[in-house]
Amino acid sequence: MAQKHSTAPDPAAEPKKRRRVGFSGIDAGVDPNGCFKVYLVSREEEVGAPDSFCLDPVDLSHFFEEEDGKIYGYEGLKISVWVSCVSFHSYAEIAFESKSDGGKGITDLNTALKNMFGETLVDNKDDFLQTFSKETQFIRSTVSAGEILKHKHSDDHVNDSVSNLKVGSDVEAVRMLMGDMTAGHLYSRLVPLVLLLVDGSSPIDVTDSSWELYLLIQKTSDQQGNFHDRLLGFAAVYRFYHYPDSSRLRLGQILVLPLYQRKGYGRYLLEVLNNVAIADDVYDFTIEEPVDNLQHLRTCIDVQRLLSFDKVQQAVNSTVSQLKQGKLSKKTYIPRLLPPPSVVEDARKRFKINKKQFLQCWEILVYLGLDPADKSIQDYFSVISNRVRADILGKDSETAGKKVIEVPSDFDPEMSFVMHRAKAGGEANGIQVEDNQNKQEEQLQQLIDERLKDIKLITEKVTRK
Repeated sequence: MAQKHSTAPDPAAEPKKRRRVGFSGIDAGVDPNGCFKVYLVSREEEVGAPDSFCLDPVDLSHFFEEEDGKIYGYEGLKISVWVSCVSFHSYAEIAFESKSDGGKGITDLNTALKNMFGETLVDNKDDFLQTFSKETQFIRSTVSAGEILKHKHSDDHVNDSVSNLKVGSDVEAVRMLMGDMTAGHLYSRLVPLVLLLVDGSSPIDVTDSSWELYLLIQKTSDQQGNFHDRLLGFAAVYRFYHYPDSSRLRLGQILVLPLYQRKGYGRYLLEVLNNVAIADDVYDFTIEEPVDNLQHLRTCIDVQRLLSFDKVQQAVNSTVSQLKQGKLSKKTYIPRLLPPPSVVEDARKRFKINKKQFLQCWEILVYLGLDPADKSIQDYFSVISNRVRADILGKDSETAGKKVIEVPSDFDPEMSFVMHRAKAGGEANGIQVEDNQNKQEEQLQQLIDERLKDIKLITEKVTRK
């Protein structure tokens, strides 16, 4: 073994730097949203193609909650998943530069993928590619057991005033009841897309016959003249019993596949559900925690329907006349200008719109009856502002009423408070309230501005020609 010999140091040379001993840091993990790519593909040739349709953005962190939303133990990790729009099977490829335990363990990616894609995940790529030819009739054979509810020929169109697009081709809606093996098998293949694309969702119970599955199907044909059915979207609706002899419909999940969004299919599907509610004479039709975009679309549809109802228009005209009379914004108490209860009930019976949704539409209907250039529009804004404040703070929020203040105490904080009544001129008895009023007011004003913006936007869309 060669030995290293030392030499006399050169005083002119720079002093040598002292060697430092370092310790590798704890693995910070990888954000799954940065290393996952999920593609929707309709043909075998699209698998691995650079122009395949990529789902973006998709939040995958909730699939890794046990690991703080991160993936650990990998460098240069890339995961590609392809989901077939023909059979809804999936296939994944995992690539990485290195793998090691950096202090947080190594994430089991195969188990994670199984949790995300379940039984739809195909292990072998060749087997996955064969599903495009072997299961080309999967949707067609499945929906043959369902009930066709509404059909539009390619020469007919459903106008979508929200996206200003039209539904073309041969499109039909099919209803299938859960509890049936065929419907349950189809939904089980759709579960991964539900978990990926529907906010806050969880799979429905496919053994519960109160669940109904509504499928939006497009009829297509290939060059050989063979007919195929393409799934554009679906909705899961629960049918509740309503005393004494009726039922209620509640929309639990709705999804138009990203490949077909912004083409009017979402509106089409909601209109089908509205028609079902009326045809079945249910008590009302509601939506479980709708996201903003869905609520916006729903309100556009309902406002257009209510505009055709004479009883509603008469009530709107009466409220508009009341607004034009006068200076509500200068009054101590601003009325909410609610519709007569009989009109709310008549609208429910005719359109199956519940009271909460009707009141959302009512504010827009009143705005439609006003001239934006008229002075009464300021009174209208005051009514909306007062309503938003009352919904958030309570009906006494506009007056100088009682206030609850947290104070230092040796007792249980949750049981300790001081209640006082504020004087007309300001602070009561010199007690200083925590300085959060300005922040609260800013948040309230933001909600008011958002509501007014939404009212104006819906008004523009329902009046667009």
